[in-house]
Amino acid sequence: MKKVKLQNLDCANCALKIEKALNNMEELSNVKLNFSTSTLTFEQNTKDDLLEKIEKEIQKIEREVIIIKNDKKLQRNFWQLIDKKLLALTLVSLILTYISYNYIENNSFKFIGYLIAYLLVGYDVLYKAFRNILNGKVFDENFLMSIATIGAFALGDFVEGISVMIFYKIGEMFQGVAVNNSRDSINSLIDIKPEFANVKEDNKIVQKSPEDVKVGDTILVKVGEKVPVDGILIDNSSFDTSAITGEFKPKTLKANENVLSGFINISNASYIKVTSLYKDSTIAKIIELIENASSKKANAEKLISKIAGVYTPIVVILAIFLAFLPPLFIENANYSEWIERALVFLVISCPCALVVSVPLSFFSAIGAISKKGVLVKGANYVEKLTEIENIVFDKTGTLTKGVFEVTKIKSFGISEEELLKNCALVESFSTHPIGKSIVKAYNKELNLKEVSFSEEISGLGMKAKILDNDVLVGNERLLEKFGVKLEKIEDSLNVIYVAINSKFVGYIVVSDIVKAEAKYFINELKELNILKTFMLTGDRKEVALDVAKNIGIDEVKYELLPQDKLKIYEEIKKENGKTTAFVGDGINDAPTLANSDIGFAMGKVGSDLAIKSADVIVLNDNLNAISDVIKIAKKTKTIVYQNIIFVMAIKVIFLVLGADAIIGMKEAIFADVGVALLAIFNSMRILKNSDKINKECHL
Repeated sequence: MKKVKLQNLDCANCALKIEKALNNMEELSNVKLNFSTSTLTFEQNTKDDLLEKIEKEIQKIEREVIIIKNDKKLQRNFWQLIDKKLLALTLVSLILTYISYNYIENNSFKFIGYLIAYLLVGYDVLYKAFRNILNGKVFDENFLMSIATIGAFALGDFVEGISVMIFYKIGEMFQGVAVNNSRDSINSLIDIKPEFANVKEDNKIVQKSPEDVKVGDTILVKVGEKVPVDGILIDNSSFDTSAITGEFKPKTLKANENVLSGFINISNASYIKVTSLYKDSTIAKIIELIENASSKKANAEKLISKIAGVYTPIVVILAIFLAFLPPLFIENANYSEWIERALVFLVISCPCALVVSVPLSFFSAIGAISKKGVLVKGANYVEKLTEIENIVFDKTGTLTKGVFEVTKIKSFGISEEELLKNCALVESFSTHPIGKSIVKAYNKELNLKEVSFSEEISGLGMKAKILDNDVLVGNERLLEKFGVKLEKIEDSLNVIYVAINSKFVGYIVVSDIVKAEAKYFINELKELNILKTFMLTGDRKEVALDVAKNIGIDEVKYELLPQDKLKIYEEIKKENGKTTAFVGDGINDAPTLANSDIGFAMGKVGSDLAIKSADVIVLNDNLNAISDVIKIAKKTKTIVYQNIIFVMAIKVIFLVLGADAIIGMKEAIFADVGVALLAIFNSMRILKNSDKINKECHL
């Protein structure tokens, strides 16, 4: 898949035409043009360099659009964004019109002045309309404006025709500024690619492109620089991880911990051992996901595209009826008056406001969501987020930290330290997370030579010989298997029993710590009108019920095998008959993530399986991010429908007023360009105010 950026693409209708035209080229396939970011992606069916041919094909539709060779994402100001050539032509046209109207007496010279003033601002529109007619593409905004203004000239309303075109061009300029400003804002969110990598070669540091860094290389990341590729930290350092996780709190990492591309070094120059190529790195996956998100369109976008395809021909036919039918049936009606009304009708009817604002709203939402450390794979999922009524959660690593900690030690006949030491010696030979947590809790050097024998008994625990003692460490059934008599204990959650020489000497309680935000998050979901929450886990009944009770989960399924989760999810979905989301850790839960209505993968930013299976990826592993994105999605849906209702209402009102000759061409221009601008600015509220959205009332 190849990707290029386009410049001067300010028309959403034209973007649709360009995408269709390029898809018709034999050398290309799977062409997608993202209007919101001005990004063109395609697959080449030949090895030839097609960029020049593609550019020529694009310029048949929009001659100002070019392919950018060096794409530098900059946040530009108003003066940098405005079309200065068009601004100059517009000013000259205004001056010439003023002079012709006030100072030229001769009608022929006056007409020539008006014509030159008109062509200065209108030539481009006339050229596009004529070219599109030759290509069989009649009905677009250029055609509408050409008919309206030429009609005004034909009726002798020269100043009216010029002023309509001038207002249209001024509106087009401001619309271009608004679209490009929003595009810069969106692009700034994905401008997280590191520009270079400092690679250590012998005793020298060589600056290379991130794409040229190899696995096994050692790179130097100085203070203030971005980590270019994923790797393992050689020295301790602190990093700003906000570009990846959305969390602005600095994160301190120790030697041998994983560092992700996109992190910014904020403490001291650090060496990193490279573990992945740039194309496989976290940053590359994130950029690809954000840029490709718009290829999956929301239903509202698809609807607007379909409407735009039939809307313009219909209004042109209605305008023809309006121009020629009333004089046939209304006494004293003249054609010139009704033709003028029809021309106003045509100007008002242009569908640009919806064609631009609706896709922009959804892509703004994707950008705002990415600021929260969350990736959404497409606009269709933004829409789907608003429909969730039930959420099913995995427990370990999702609602809990997935990190076990020793929370209680109880000994009988020996000291607690001796009990923990024996247990740690045995568990040193285990790879189970619970065993690792016990070794960590002992936190002293262990002499493994004291262990002369160890054996793992599947599903029960460990058996070992420490010095001259037989030691059992495991669950209740392990001790019962070897005939050890147990004393009754109060604790029932994740208890590790210990016996020495067939005598029960105590137990250790190990807990998977519930995430601090879990309880607040579940309460917040209920405020967001989520009807029911479920938890699926392989843990014992007591553990599962205790976690669910503490955080407010409605229903629990426990003691499940990994393959049972998909089956249980399907049963929940079928029983409740609502849009049901699944939230898991992205690896063990991959089958359920892939088959859910909408799947959330928690925290596994480096996992190909997570990215492939889930629809939404929560990079920062924070549950609150899920409620944040649901709020943003709901706000987006509200704004999209605000735009649709507002634009259509204004159009209908002005069409009626125009048909009744209550308003003229200047008001018609507002109904076209002015409404488009208002809709664009409304869409941009999603991106600009994403932080405020989370504080607003739940929708």
